[in-house]
Amino acid sequence: MFEATTTFMILCTSLVMLMTPGLALFYGGLAGKRNILGIMMQTFVSLGITTIMWVAVGYSLCFSGGEGGIIGNLDLAFLNGIPFDERFGGADGKFPTYIFIAYQMMFAIITPALITGAFVNRVSFKAYLIFLVLWQLFVYYPFVHMIWGGGILAQWGVLDFAGGVVVHATAGFAALASVIYVGRRRDYQSRPNSIPLVAIGTGLLWFGWYGFNAGSELAVDNITTLAFLNTDVAASFAAITWLIIEWTHTGKPRFIGLLTGAVAGLATITPAAGFVPLWAAMIIGIAAGVICYIAVHYKNKLGWDDALDVWGVHGMGGVVGTIALGIFASSAINGQSGLIEGNYSFFFKEIVAVAIGAAYAFIFTYLMLAAINFVTTVKVTEEQEDSGLDMALHGEQAYDEGSL
Repeated sequence: MFEATTTFMILCTSLVMLMTPGLALFYGGLAGKRNILGIMMQTFVSLGITTIMWVAVGYSLCFSGGEGGIIGNLDLAFLNGIPFDERFGGADGKFPTYIFIAYQMMFAIITPALITGAFVNRVSFKAYLIFLVLWQLFVYYPFVHMIWGGGILAQWGVLDFAGGVVVHATAGFAALASVIYVGRRRDYQSRPNSIPLVAIGTGLLWFGWYGFNAGSELAVDNITTLAFLNTDVAASFAAITWLIIEWTHTGKPRFIGLLTGAVAGLATITPAAGFVPLWAAMIIGIAAGVICYIAVHYKNKLGWDDALDVWGVHGMGGVVGTIALGIFASSAINGQSGLIEGNYSFFFKEIVAVAIGAAYAFIFTYLMLAAINFVTTVKVTEEQEDSGLDMALHGEQAYDEGSL
């Protein structure tokens, strides 16, 4: 059993790692043709910087000490004192601690990268690197500890199977704060440069999400398979719901809408995947398609230039999914009852937790960007924006301009 579960966790870790390149392709396809490499660079660089941070202090701050608190301690900094053959959870653990460290590291890598889609074509690379470090230290690590590391929200009874609050709500509302701070693009109506690239990215994200959700059970059992199936079902129901709504609204069935709906369903089922029955995953998928579509439409109506709909898809998806967990959780599945089974207390706790996560991420991100601007200019110049960040900041271009 040890070898089998270890193999499973290595596979899930690899799947979640693949989501970051998938996200880069998804965002790269949606970006304008002169900003493809800029947005992909912001995503890929997290693979390096976040890994360094995670090994140095991140894992320790999230999962060492601080029981019932907001943040852990540095006792395990640089993975000090963790032998390579240690079993996670003690001598009877079903896999090595090292693979748990790696698995959680992949979550840390992709979470801040999600935010980048909101401010494509507007933020300098230097400012983004500072943002990447500070946001993890002061937003991501505390919420991982508070919910998954035995912190205050965990002790209060808050649950989050794979990241509705920890990943999607915090990243989505941080994205909204970023959009409001940096303002609109000069080329506000920029069209996607490659819808096939978006489709490839979506496929990799969807594939990787099986590791994201099913692996969060940290075991191979009935809950693992339920989380796997719930993930696919919610994504499919959300994709078709979004397609139908947009087809009705615009008169055309749009491929981008189908792909965006799938990602919305994946984000929304994430906090509930291992706690709700299959029929609830269908409802959650439909709710994701409807509510996330409305959120994106509302964002457009207000003129918020969330270029790649991070707030509408991930932010609102995380909120809806966390509330749905509070409603549909079944004690017969994973020991936790929700509102439908009469547990009003748990439902209330989930609402409070996601509200705290969203509000804190929004406020801190806005203030952090203002502080970074004192160190280095956050928003690129008009000339850099007009010429595209690929050449202006990186001196490279994705395609030969003569072929476009």
